Amino acid sequence: MPRLASPPHLPQMNFMRLPAFVLPLLLASCVVIGHSFVHADEASPQTPTQWEVTELRFQVETLADNPVDIPFSATFTNEAGQTLKVPGFYDGDQTYCIRFTPSAAGKWTYQTASPNTELNAQTSTLNVAASTDGRRGGIELDPDNDRQFQFQNGDRYYPIAFECDWLFALDAENAGDIPKTRQFVDTLAENGFNQVVLNVFAYDVKWAKDDRLDSKYEYGSPNVYPFAGDNESPDHSKLNIEYFQRLDRVVEYLDQKGIAAHLMVYVWNKRVNWPQANSDADNRYFDYVVRRYQAYPNLIWDISKEALGYGHNDVNYIHGRIRRLRELDAYQRLITVHDYGYCRRFADKIDFVSVQLWQSELYHVMREVCKNIPGKPILNIEHGGYEKGPYVVFNGNYTSPEVCLERAYQCVFAGTFPTHYWQGAAWNVIVPDITELEPEDRPRLDYYRHLQTLVEKYDLGNLIAGDKRSNAGFCLHNDNGQILYYVPKENDFLGLRLPSEVRGQTMNLTWFNPFDGTFSETTQQKIEQWPAVKVPGGDGFRILILNHPVASE
Repeated sequence: MPRLASPPHLPQMNFMRLPAFVLPLLLASCVVIGHSFVHADEASPQTPTQWEVTELRFQVETLADNPVDIPFSATFTNEAGQTLKVPGFYDGDQTYCIRFTPSAAGKWTYQTASPNTELNAQTSTLNVAASTDGRRGGIELDPDNDRQFQFQNGDRYYPIAFECDWLFALDAENAGDIPKTRQFVDTLAENGFNQVVLNVFAYDVKWAKDDRLDSKYEYGSPNVYPFAGDNESPDHSKLNIEYFQRLDRVVEYLDQKGIAAHLMVYVWNKRVNWPQANSDADNRYFDYVVRRYQAYPNLIWDISKEALGYGHNDVNYIHGRIRRLRELDAYQRLITVHDYGYCRRFADKIDFVSVQLWQSELYHVMREVCKNIPGKPILNIEHGGYEKGPYVVFNGNYTSPEVCLERAYQCVFAGTFPTHYWQGAAWNVIVPDITELEPEDRPRLDYYRHLQTLVEKYDLGNLIAGDKRSNAGFCLHNDNGQILYYVPKENDFLGLRLPSEVRGQTMNLTWFNPFDGTFSETTQQKIEQWPAVKVPGGDGFRILILNHPVASE
């Protein structure tokens, strides 16, 4: 039995991943490598685990002129009769790879298929262990609530997103490790974010850059490119496999931290030298991205940032990309398109809606989106708030961290989901270690940790939005005596609209401060004919949690 080693593109980090075991060698060398953490001193082999990525790697002796184009797949079948046909991809060094993420524990058999005889008709069996370490599977639509998401194990997934388009670039020129990526992703995870919106690749911005920008935080015009050549002199006929091997590390680490990778396959306005739309080179790139990343359970697909902007293509191109993706993605990960106009016109083609709406009356705007596109979860991927940083990158309409938070909560109380932008991690600028900044220049990411606390404590994703149960602000309720009110900072008193049947009874009131995450002591108040609640002092909006007796039928 040969000595096994991790594939060369996997970095040596603070941990090591060891291959699980050797499969019988037929015409090619095939090993299985689990993407779960394995201690370096662990000598015993590891079996694949439910909802974790396992790699099957096949070494071949001969290669075609463009080995990326060789069809290759494996069909997996388990004892319950579940079948999954997973496409493989070329991974350089005369090696092909299939990434398999089993949906269930137990015995799985597979057989490969390819016109390359070295890759064809190989069979073996995988004994998959039950999920461990809190693995919950991929993100899917909630069958019981058409505005919500869940994990494959049935747990609710409530997105609190952060857009960091250039996350791919932090360590893209570091062949051995991803220290900057880990540091920044750790910061996001610690502050409640569970989705990152990022590009597969972007090149540079078109607007003027801040003269004060420290070069160590500048990631525009990177010396990397997903195609052969470079962005200025590309060879679109070939892909740069090493680029994708390094991008793997970013997606994998997000997965390890429980953060969804909302991956935008294209971006049109960041000076990328893309191949012509629908050309062989364009299709090769698109298909390769889909084949390579579909197995990651944290993966969410987005066809393109601002998909119909900038005159690059039309709706038929986006239709074709979605159709092509669904045909190729064995795992059927969720698909969206970063374009409200497209989502509104063709809601049947996407799984959830991504909008970019900046209007001041954001709550009502988002409620209108719900009205216009029923039956779909809605993510405001850019609400016009770009929290200020140490450098001006792009100001949008709102830069105060407190105003950005208000807008996030208005998305939440509209029954939709927010995304946060910070100018210290937007587009070409990323400050991976926020502690390097003066305190006044650091982002208030802690605000979103407090939002996560509220989401989890009151299961906000299961509450009802849109009903008017006060004369100001907005509310979420469970239709069973619990109401959460968003109370604007202008309010001194909040007039309530409660069922007349509970008049004369007692309601319990608790205040939540979204800026420091604290809850007040619960107080009681008699429900009068025209109930009103005094709002505690403070400079910002507050959340009132009200519980009243349920009216008897």
